[in-house]
Amino acid sequence: MGYSRSARVYLYPPLKANVLAELCAVWGMRWLNPGQWIRLCFKSGYDEVDLTYSKTYSMAYPTLYSLQNCPYAMRARMAVLLSEVPINLRAIVLKNKPEEMLLASPKAEVPVLILSNGQVIDQSLDIMLWVLGENDPHNVLYSEDPCALKQMLGLIERNDTEYRSALLKYKSAKRYHEDTEEAYRQECEVFLFDLEQRLSAHQYLQGERLSLADVAVLPLIRQFAKTDRRRFLQGPYPLLQQWLKNHLDSALFSKTMIKTPLWLDSGVETVMNKAI
Repeated sequence: MGYSRSARVYLYPPLKANVLAELCAVWGMRWLNPGQWIRLCFKSGYDEVDLTYSKTYSMAYPTLYSLQNCPYAMRARMAVLLSEVPINLRAIVLKNKPEEMLLASPKAEVPVLILSNGQVIDQSLDIMLWVLGENDPHNVLYSEDPCALKQMLGLIERNDTEYRSALLKYKSAKRYHEDTEEAYRQECEVFLFDLEQRLSAHQYLQGERLSLADVAVLPLIRQFAKTDRRRFLQGPYPLLQQWLKNHLDSALFSKTMIKTPLWLDSGVETVMNKAI
């Protein structure tokens, strides 16, 4: 999006954050965040403004809306870090969802990635595939094996559907001390035993190095382990226990879980993978 001298700019939500920042600078106004700033302009009676400024603006990096402990947002952030693609991270909380995110993705769930061209990707696996498609320096997609991606996507599908369904029931039964707890736990363990078998053949789920599958299933395996940590550590899947520990102790996971200021409260975006 470009503006030349004396251009007339209409204020409406799709304006980019850096355009609004420039307008603030021209008007000498305090920088809030785009949604608050737009509302302030409308409240003050501004529905358009003459801007005597000459510059071309664009979103430097894609923007990722993320929730700290959401397992799907978690795996998206891990994939972003692995890709080394620069991304603007906007941390949010569910009780205060940004209008900009809701406009981009009315389903109102994180993660949401908005690309520089305005394209919206609002499924975590699609976000992972996009960033790794842009750059995959660690080759977690196993590009040398034409069958690998299909195999990994099949495993991730099971994780995201049948295993997740059983996990939600198990967590609820555990929390409310229901008689169905053991049955749902065993239902979850069908998937865990499959992972254990895979890990008996190689160090990671797809081979001898980290893969898309490892990153995608990790957050929900972590949730299972946290539901009853003692029983998980005593369970008949020692390789999976070690696999989980290795990931949770890794620098990648630690960096993924670094807390950043809430975007609506601070107006601060954290650039992931910022070039030095």
